[in-house]
Amino acid sequence: MLDATLLEDLAAELGDTSSLRRGAAALRSRYPGISFSCCDAADMSGEDPYRRYGSFDLYLVDGSGHCWRLTDSPVEATGVILAERSEAA
Repeated sequence: MLDATLLEDLAAELGDTSSLRRGAAALRSRYPGISFSCCDAADMSGEDPYRRYGSFDLYLVDGSGHCWRLTDSPVEATGVILAERSEAA
């Protein structure tokens, strides 16, 4: 479950970093119980992000079942996907 404080921290961390991988690493160390995955925004084409921060899109995932699924609910979320958009996107 993600709460408002964690989502604010995500926004701050992603806004302060120019590297998706560095931002994800910082978040993993700060929130060890939450899964953070990185990908290119093209890998998430056709999906709507939960939030957009600078050149990053944030998706919430629910991994409580057999397979992960995207969710719009922070209460259901067990992880985050960070997708980096290119300058041209």
